[in-house]
Parts: sequence; C-alpha cells; structure tokens
Amino acid sequence: MLYWLFDSWLSQFYSPFSAVSSLTLRALLTVITSLAFSILLGPRTIAYLRSVKYDQAVRDDGPKTHLAKTGTPTMGGVLILTSIGFSTLCWADLTNPYVWILMVVMVIFGAVGWADDWLKIKYKNPKGLIARKKYFWLSVGALFVGSSLYYIASQQPDPMQTKAMVDLLIPLFKNWVIPFSAVPFGLAFIIFTYFVINGSSNAVNLTDGLDGLAILPVVFVAAGLGVFAYVSGDVRFSEYLHVPYIAYNSEVTIVCAAMIGAGLGFLWYNAHPAQVFMGDVGALALGAMLGTIAVMTRQEIAFAIMGGLFVAEAVSVILQVGSFKLRGKRVLLMAPLHHHFEELGWKETQVVVRFWIIAILLVVLGLMTLKLR
Repeated sequence: MLYWLFDSWLSQFYSPFSAVSSLTLRALLTVITSLAFSILLGPRTIAYLRSVKYDQAVRDDGPKTHLAKTGTPTMGGVLILTSIGFSTLCWADLTNPYVWILMVVMVIFGAVGWADDWLKIKYKNPKGLIARKKYFWLSVGALFVGSSLYYIASQQPDPMQTKAMVDLLIPLFKNWVIPFSAVPFGLAFIIFTYFVINGSSNAVNLTDGLDGLAILPVVFVAAGLGVFAYVSGDVRFSEYLHVPYIAYNSEVTIVCAAMIGAGLGFLWYNAHPAQVFMGDVGALALGAMLGTIAVMTRQEIAFAIMGGLFVAEAVSVILQVGSFKLRGKRVLLMAPLHHHFEELGWKETQVVVRFWIIAILLVVLGLMTLKLR
C-alpha cells in the first residue's frame, strides 16, 4: 500500500519518493516497520492474552523446571503474524502472486495453530487439536502451495523458465537438477512441496519449547532465504551465481524482511524469562512460510542445511518414538533434543544460546552453497 502510494502517486509531486522502487530500501523499511509494530503492540497483546487467561498448558511429563512457566500467556504468534502481514502489505508489490501465496499460507497454518492453542487452553490439555483434523488442514495448505506454484510455473511462456521454477536444484553443482518438470501434472513437484512445507512447519513447532529458542533461528533462516530470494530474483546475480532466475522471487525478499523484523520484535518479549509464548499459531505458520520460500527459491536442500537445527529437533522426536515402540528403549533422556540437554544439566539459557550459535553456523554453511559451485 505504502509502496504504491510513494512510487505511483507521491513521486509525481516529489521525485525522491520514487526511491521506494529500490528493493533493498523497501526491505529495510519492512524490517523497521515490522519490528516497530511488534514492539509497540507487544505490551497490549500480552495484557490482552493475560486478561482472557490464554495461559500456556505445561506438559506434566516435561522437565520439572518448566512447571514454573505455568500461567505465562501463549498464542503470542498472533503478534508475529500480524506484524508480518501489516508490513508486507505496506511495502511489497501486491501484484506479485508469490506474496499472496505466502500470505495465504500464513493464514491457513496460523488458523490451524490458533485452533490447536485454543483447545489446549479451553480444556487445559496439552494435546490440543485432534491429530487427523490438524494434519488434514495442514495438508490442505501444503497442497494449495504446491498446486499454485506449479500452475504459475506452467503458465510461463518460456519452457526454460518453467523448468527453473519446478526442477530441484542440487547445491554445489552448476548444472545438476532433479527434473520434476518431466513428471506429468506436476505430481513430483507437488508431493515434494507437500513434504517440505509440512515437515518445516512441524519441525519449527517442535523446536519451540524454550524461551526464545525457535524465534531467533527462524529469523536467521529467513535472512538466509531472503538472500536466496534476492539473488534468484535478479537477472545479473542469478546468472553470476548460477542459480535459476525466477522474477517473482524479488518480492519474496520483502516477506523475509517482514519475518526478520517481526521475529526480533517478538524476541523482545519472548527472551528468558518469557513474558509470552509463540504457541502453535506462530510456530506452524512461520515454519510453513519458511518451507514455502525454500520451494519458491528452489533451495530446499540449502534450506535443510540452514534449518538444520529444526531438522535435528524433528529427527530426535522420530528416533525417540520409533526406538521406544520398536525396542522399548529411549535413545535420549527426553525429546525433543533441547529437553535432552536440559536433562543432562544444562541451564535453559545455555541450551538456547548454544543452539542459536549452531543456527548461525548452519545458515552460513547454507549461504556458502551460493558460491561453491
């Protein structure tokens, strides 16, 4: 909205306003807008959540130290998503279909997370939404993304652009791809997209178990994906770095910037000791948005590297559950992985900060694949 106002109207009367056509300037403005929005509205949001008693239901089978968190309001992810939506609508080019796909993903996965959180609060039960209902709607969201992105790719007049938007890029190699475009009706692309988005969404949700643990890695990964979006949306950079040129990705950079600002603003209140928790409404939506951006930029493998912390958390749960069902034994003291280290005697702040350091290193490794080809 502000982008249109400055670039298309006010610039007619005062030419410097046309500077907002610069993608980098708009990205910076988006970070500032979403950061300010989330920090300014944080106290009111927390006060409201307290007034309606939207308190976190703490699992009785988790670390005993977490019992002290009982009564801390949850569903703070609403603040994050509102900040992302507001700043994106302000500074993004709203004629870009990728922007709207990301906004729909945010709403669908956020709504599922909201229902899950609300049921946990209403019935004071950490289980929340029935699994089959939850995964049905998550599947609807993921299939919507896969189908929409394939449709947009199939409508490109240049077959090479269609291939660039569908084939899976293999990092470290200039010309190696997995030709999803060769499979009829986009089935391979849609199915792969489904698993990337749902896997990412649930992995971030599993990571969100300690004060500030999930939100800062989300910010780091969003920044990394923002670099990929910026590069792949620019003809010169994409040619130089041998990544597929996808024009729509330029505006994805704005959404990544919105996630960075909103995440940092939320961390202001989520840092230990947390005044508010993200809840499923935030974790499921943010994870799905990261997965969607990875698919849009064709950087799913690099995303798995950058989001390695989320992958490790998800794998730890799979191994723990699988081992217990098959062998009757646990491989970790407690799952997800961050609880294992708590049980080893690490303080919560130690786990969080050390995991942040790992997240930074993994994002750097993921970005290195841009040059190492």
